[in-house]
Amino acid sequence: MPHFPVMTIFALAFVAIVLYLAAATALARPLFNGGTPLSRVAMSMAAIAAIAHAVVLLSAHRGALDLHFFAALSLVAWVVSALTLLVNLNRPVAGLGIFIFPLAALLLAVDVFMAPRTAPQPMDWHIKLHVTVALLAFGVLSIAAVLAILLAIQERALRRSKFGHWLRALPPLTLTEVLLFRLIAAGFVLLTLTLLTGALFVGDLFSQHLIHKTVLSIVAWIVFGTLVWGRWRYGWRGSRAVNLTLIGMGVLLLAFFGTKAVLELILHRTA
Repeated sequence: MPHFPVMTIFALAFVAIVLYLAAATALARPLFNGGTPLSRVAMSMAAIAAIAHAVVLLSAHRGALDLHFFAALSLVAWVVSALTLLVNLNRPVAGLGIFIFPLAALLLAVDVFMAPRTAPQPMDWHIKLHVTVALLAFGVLSIAAVLAILLAIQERALRRSKFGHWLRALPPLTLTEVLLFRLIAAGFVLLTLTLLTGALFVGDLFSQHLIHKTVLSIVAWIVFGTLVWGRWRYGWRGSRAVNLTLIGMGVLLLAFFGTKAVLELILHRTA
């Protein structure tokens, strides 16, 4: 991957940010004028934004897998955006972009325009495999968490008989629930593989400051595993499913970025 000049990286990042925000605006059209969301146009813009985002990640971080705090946030934002685009090819979930694309734009802007430049840490292939699986697990479960929030909003609106135009921007309720549990099941499998590859490939957890991340990841795995089992055994749905999804995602967020923030942004500065 060629290393572009800084100004070229800035220009590509700016284009990606503008297109992400334009895509979210097109999807949120029902919120403004009651029209229908411009899903096809929006997803086309988001696809171009994701490509530009990927080029920025590869060039700005020298083609390496950079897991420093702000770079990791931008990378995860790209993974979630790309997965949203892929899922939308089979299921109409473009409405997720109202939440996901602006967040991707924000995290990309912070990484490129505000975060300090750091050299990526070298990694062996097996660590890269572990990290890749972990990123996919986090991305899939992040989309599931957004779907859980949308499900709660839709169910609340239906109970109160508030059928506003904004509902047109969201996926149908039944589709949201079905897709939610499919993503949770897929994310649970990927999270299981993440823990297995971590156990196989990562050395001393204590010396690498990974014990807190591991413990929190196991807690999240238990939460999502309980939800998958409860759905299969008892047909769990509604608020219970939403709450467990958000609890599991909150714990996973702490595992992925809470410990990283403490190590890199707090302890590193006070050391």
